Amino acid sequence: MNSREYLEILHVAERLKDTTRHCTTTNRRTESVAEHSWRISLMAFLLRHEFPDVDINKVVDMCLIHDLGECFTGDIPTFVKTDSDREVEDSLLNQWVKSLPGEIAKDFADLYEEMDAQETKEAKLYKSLDKLEALIQHNESPLDTWSENEFELNKTYAFDVVAFSSWLTELRETILEDTLKKIADHH
Repeated sequence: MNSREYLEILHVAERLKDTTRHCTTTNRRTESVAEHSWRISLMAFLLRHEFPDVDINKVVDMCLIHDLGECFTGDIPTFVKTDSDREVEDSLLNQWVKSLPGEIAKDFADLYEEMDAQETKEAKLYKSLDKLEALIQHNESPLDTWSENEFELNKTYAFDVVAFSSWLTELRETILEDTLKKIADHH
């Protein structure tokens, strides 16, 4: 990969800084996809000692690239995203990945394939962190920024995804405690 190719990849990825999500920060600023991707990467890094049998570097890689398809489509909240939306995003992402320099294209393609298959501990951990970060962010955001469906969704979301790990299940239960407290304190 030459310096121009390197910069072109970064220019595409920069779009995630301007791609907003449906959640806000503590101070009511609309969050970007780049910020979400950064924090799930940090979440993975912090679990290095909790999951010694997992390749945490690979999980961090997955976290860093997991939403790059949204450079082309924007963010569609999980509760409204359709199969058609996913197909369009995947198609545009795949076209872009194929256009990248050989080694990098293979690195991306291999990671996306593993992430999609959801068979390895690494893929399952990345997917769990992706979902848990959204719940954590909701707990940090003002309650009046939540959409109506999130009051119930935030009580049940992602328990199925974390079930493979007792540590993540405990984390999900702790996040639920915070959610229930936030809702109770508001009423």
